[in-house]
Amino acid sequence: MPAAESYLHGHHDSVLRSHRWRTAENSAGYLLPHLRAADRVLDVGCGPGTITAGLAARVAQVTGVDAAPDVLAAAREAVAGLPNAVVEAGDVYHLGYPDDAFDVVHAHQLLQHLADPPAALREMRRVCRPGGLIAARDGDYGGMLWYPADAELAEWRALYQQVARASGGEPDAGRHLLAWAHAAGLAEVTATASCWCYAAPADRRWWGASWAERVTSSQFAERAVAHGLAAPADLERLSRAWRRFAASDDGWFMIPSGEILCVVPGPAAEPRRGTGGS
Repeated sequence: MPAAESYLHGHHDSVLRSHRWRTAENSAGYLLPHLRAADRVLDVGCGPGTITAGLAARVAQVTGVDAAPDVLAAAREAVAGLPNAVVEAGDVYHLGYPDDAFDVVHAHQLLQHLADPPAALREMRRVCRPGGLIAARDGDYGGMLWYPADAELAEWRALYQQVARASGGEPDAGRHLLAWAHAAGLAEVTATASCWCYAAPADRRWWGASWAERVTSSQFAERAVAHGLAAPADLERLSRAWRRFAASDDGWFMIPSGEILCVVPGPAAEPRRGTGGS
């Protein structure tokens, strides 16, 4: 993303702990069956590189790009020792690669933070060869569900949506992906959805503790206060709600994500039947 846009959550350790949990299996499952062993993949907005490393295990070459200097070192560490993976600084609106350079261009939880997702998809299309794939997956905060019911978790979600939109993003991105792909001129689009669910005791405690810290200590907290949408005391109160959730034996939290697979127009290509290993 360009300098005028920045990642809402920032890269506080509470955020990166969550991102390092993500793998190609739990975050790009919709894409994996379509990968081929010979593919060249661009992973846009690669974050700490855990998905990038997982993709590299399946294809010939992966390039991860991210605009945040403070996360590139973590991404490079994640792919260290993988001869077919490299991580570089990059801007999704102005990718530093020639036309048709990649077979697959992938973005995970990126478009929700952008002011112009169709423009980003058009640039992803530019660097993807005819017959190649553009893949994107983004969460949908409006579709999140949890138990037990907690009015302060509902307040947290409403606050998050306000802060995200004040920062120029769209927190309910999952439901918009198909429309954004069409706005970008992509016609052959398959839209699907999947979810993460935190209900096992260790998962619930980890997820709740992560947000309990994030809601008071990350860049999200700073922006909530800076935009006049919350006071520090409000954030402390919402943090306690997350700790209540983490401590509940009945706690259950679901995060839905929308997904799109877009075939880049061009000469007819063989159907993409799978990878050399998944």
